[in-house]
Amino acid sequence: MIILAGDIKVNYFEYGSKDGLPVVFIHGFPFNHRMWEPQIKEIPENIRAILYDVRGHGASSVGDGQFTIEMFVDDLIAMLDQLSIEKSVLCGLSMGGYIALRTAERHPERIKGLVLCDTKSGTDTDEEKVKRTSSMKAVKTYGVPAFADEFVKAVFWEKTFVTNPKVVEFIKEIIRSNSSLGICGTLLALASRTDTTKSLASTGIPACIIVGEHDMRTPVSVAREMQNAIPESELHIISDAGHMSNLENSEEFNKYLFAFLKKFKQ
Repeated sequence: MIILAGDIKVNYFEYGSKDGLPVVFIHGFPFNHRMWEPQIKEIPENIRAILYDVRGHGASSVGDGQFTIEMFVDDLIAMLDQLSIEKSVLCGLSMGGYIALRTAERHPERIKGLVLCDTKSGTDTDEEKVKRTSSMKAVKTYGVPAFADEFVKAVFWEKTFVTNPKVVEFIKEIIRSNSSLGICGTLLALASRTDTTKSLASTGIPACIIVGEHDMRTPVSVAREMQNAIPESELHIISDAGHMSNLENSEEFNKYLFAFLKKFKQ
């Protein structure tokens, strides 16, 4: 379904009960809403799950390709307003976590809880910013398919390529469906995002932190730092998983996700 949110068209889907607990799933970069398929297949009936494509991804508008995390937050709030959702739980992986954290910092009154998956509250280091620029050059020079082939090497645990090659190909297919303009615009947004660490202790929002035990991009040590900074938080380490913990070990991921969601009233 398509909805107008601010100045763009947002592609979104709803699952579960219309009267259930609103839970918004925010995908990582450079994916789309489909990365949450293993969670939606098992979604409890008392959950109103909203999945959407972040600006520049999937079937949502790309526009001029100039993005910021602030724009992503504005889009999310505009979508919630259009859907008449006053408060929701946000579940974000990687970039989705950055968006969820900044939304909680700017609009804590709109958030019931946070599920922060394979993400961090800090900004990119200088080295990481340079890598973002290199990725932009690679996309423009060699194209999105070649970028997808290289990108999956950094987000999946090495053994996943052997034990579950279908899920790797699934993510490569999703990446290839995105435009080079959207990918490059999002790389700029990621490199320029703000640090939300200082606000973690003050929002008062319960949080569930989930991380793959073999995540090299946002490792367990970073997840522990977030847990220590958030008073009402819990940490779960997903075995046999890298940065894509919701896909690499969806059974274990879903167990912790749905147990956390049970704590909230509709």
